[in-house]
Amino acid sequence: MGFSFRSSDSTFFDLFTDVANHLVEGVEILGKLVGADPVQRKDFRSRLHEIEHAADNTTHEINKTLNATFVTPLDREDISRLASIMDDCMDYMDEAGDLIVLYKLHELPAGVIEQVKLLNRCAELTSEAIPGLRKMTGLRDYWVELNRLENAGDRVYRDMLADLFDSNTDALTVIKLKDVIETLEKAMDRFESLANTIEAISIKES
Repeated sequence: MGFSFRSSDSTFFDLFTDVANHLVEGVEILGKLVGADPVQRKDFRSRLHEIEHAADNTTHEINKTLNATFVTPLDREDISRLASIMDDCMDYMDEAGDLIVLYKLHELPAGVIEQVKLLNRCAELTSEAIPGLRKMTGLRDYWVELNRLENAGDRVYRDMLADLFDSNTDALTVIKLKDVIETLEKAMDRFESLANTIEAISIKES
């Protein structure tokens, strides 16, 4: 890619929209993975890896375009941070699916299903909100709702940990489940960071 003085006004926003759509695809597959019979989970994990790889490619395209563009529609640091956080969201969801398969977990706590449902809603709202970055419109409801969802995720996370340590589950399984639960919680945290970053950009650009 050659150096461009100014990017197309839509280039970065189109790429961010692509990544957001990958997040929606990824969490839908993660939901199918956690709800599947253990013998079927490897197929869903492979599909999740493919989506994560596609999201990575789009993130690389954002960074490549950023490095080749002098004038950008948003601050360079904001573009870089948005791309990085969205990448983290996808990576943690992919990691959670990977751990479930690698650890050969059979029954998952009901709270894991609830965590994935919350992540699904976060991804859907993100996909709906990202186009609003073009004109900085319709974003406030997004970051308010994302913060509410993250708080709900925190409650599910804490309740699951308490139940897990109070159960008669063997120590090794507790460790494995804790890894999965914490990885899903990290994904929730990154979605909240994304919403907070979009809020900060909106305030700066208004």
